[in-house]
Amino acid sequence: MTDKQTSEFPGIIPGGGDLAAFLNANKSAVDAALAEAGTLLFRGFDVPDPLAFDAAIEGYGETGFTYEDSLSNAVRTNVTPRVFTANEAPPKTEIFLHHEMAQTPLYPAKLFFYCEIAAEKGGATPLCRSDWVLDRIRAEHRDFYDAVQAEGVRYTNVMPGSDDAGSGQGRSWRSTLSVTDREGAERRLSELGYQWEWREDDSLRATTPVLAAIRDVGEGRESFFNQLIAAFRGWADSRNDPNRSITLGNGEPITTEQMAGPIAIADELTYDLAWQTGDVALVDNFIVMHGRRPFEGKRRVLASLIA
Repeated sequence: MTDKQTSEFPGIIPGGGDLAAFLNANKSAVDAALAEAGTLLFRGFDVPDPLAFDAAIEGYGETGFTYEDSLSNAVRTNVTPRVFTANEAPPKTEIFLHHEMAQTPLYPAKLFFYCEIAAEKGGATPLCRSDWVLDRIRAEHRDFYDAVQAEGVRYTNVMPGSDDAGSGQGRSWRSTLSVTDREGAERRLSELGYQWEWREDDSLRATTPVLAAIRDVGEGRESFFNQLIAAFRGWADSRNDPNRSITLGNGEPITTEQMAGPIAIADELTYDLAWQTGDVALVDNFIVMHGRRPFEGKRRVLASLIA
């Protein structure tokens, strides 16, 4: 990572007082800074609890994207209607870099995170600029760039019948699809263009329609907007095999060799946000990937999504 990139990412806004009032009064400046940096960290403001975090989101003044209406694979718990826990996978489980819900046709534009309790050890949120990653992929791995640009990608995930909090991919098909029975699930999947297969243990194997892997983010820039790194590195549990989770849109497998370069580039360009209690971060989901490092002790980071 160059010195220029390091100094610009993430943008840090130190302050004090009420964050809701600050965001409301400085919305245009905050959005301009976010467009430049991709992620903003608000540190030193008075955000003592989830209700204050909720108020800050209200102060920002944009339409929410609810967990209930999303197709997120992660098990989460709502704290307020628009604030919920981050992925509740066990502390030793690493959540690898991804754009929120980019493995689905429905995804938010921005993310808010709030650190209510910082971990005793570990627990940083890795952040990575996907536009910088894609610049390198285009230059260093042109065949891979051309393939995903031309064909898009498809994701396959096996969802359990009931929530499995022990997995980062453990949200049940009932919760994911907001349905109560198989008939409703099939109707929802059909509307979204998925293919599916029921399994004997009441789990559901679902494959997305072809989704773009590269996104135009304006001003001649593109981002590596997808879930490929997380799916390849982390979609492993009793139901899912990462080697079968991703393909090109034409059905051709995406190989270990093809993923090695993009993963190495992303790792090189990643910044670990080490949380302090009371921190709030605002992330442009179209430009920045995020994840979660393993941790020890208690950690509570809450999230909210912006449509």
